Amino acid sequence: MITVRRASQRRHQLRKRQEAWLTFHPHDQAEDREEGFGPLEVFKEGRLPPRAAAQLPVEDAEILTYVHEGTLHYEDTMGQAGLLRAGEFQRTTARRGMRRSESNASSNQWAHVFQIWLRPAASDLTEGGTQQRRFSRAQRHGGLCVVASPDGRQGSLLVHQDAFLFSGILDAGRHVVHELASGRSAWLHVVAGEVRLGDELLGAGDGAGFHDERAVSVTTTRDSEILLIDLVVHEGSDHGPRVATERARRVPMPVVPM
Repeated sequence: MITVRRASQRRHQLRKRQEAWLTFHPHDQAEDREEGFGPLEVFKEGRLPPRAAAQLPVEDAEILTYVHEGTLHYEDTMGQAGLLRAGEFQRTTARRGMRRSESNASSNQWAHVFQIWLRPAASDLTEGGTQQRRFSRAQRHGGLCVVASPDGRQGSLLVHQDAFLFSGILDAGRHVVHELASGRSAWLHVVAGEVRLGDELLGAGDGAGFHDERAVSVTTTRDSEILLIDLVVHEGSDHGPRVATERARRVPMPVVPM
């Protein structure tokens, strides 16, 4: 089953010119569609004006941060601090009670940031801290580049969850297929541009969940950028897919060999 969620269906927050769009958020139970997708608990897109700052109280989570534009300064109560620049990804293993502050390090440019929170596979993690790496446009151009994985493959960030994060920067007309192993699901997010998913067109901010599908198969209609999360979602458990939208239906999908 493929579930499409439009950008307009996300929860929008506006505070002192800081904007955020929440696809999932576990602390807002007002709507079922914000309860997450298996271990994927938060998917947030944010824009921070110059010098703006925000405080983030967190619980046990693996936080993946991607700076699409600008420069982000971060600092937390574990003594970790630094800068994340455009094209850089970071994994933070957050402990319950930890606080993290983030701010736009620029005095004249906005920052455009994406954050993904994953529920850790174990509650007693002995490893913590942060890990960050820049993945160049060349590395991510033309296909799906793995930027986070449970085994750190191909120089990707290490996450304590059976989940993979891929980033792709794709020219118009590019067809990309990501096969899904048995028992795995995926969430696709369009960062920029437009992609065709079966008979649906997805634009910037749109997303789609894939469950019991053989593959994620998309074709770009314009120059585009996408994020794809491949993860285990157990049907019927507390961590099963919990996605409701105004339209949730099966989209016919071709499976094309790589």
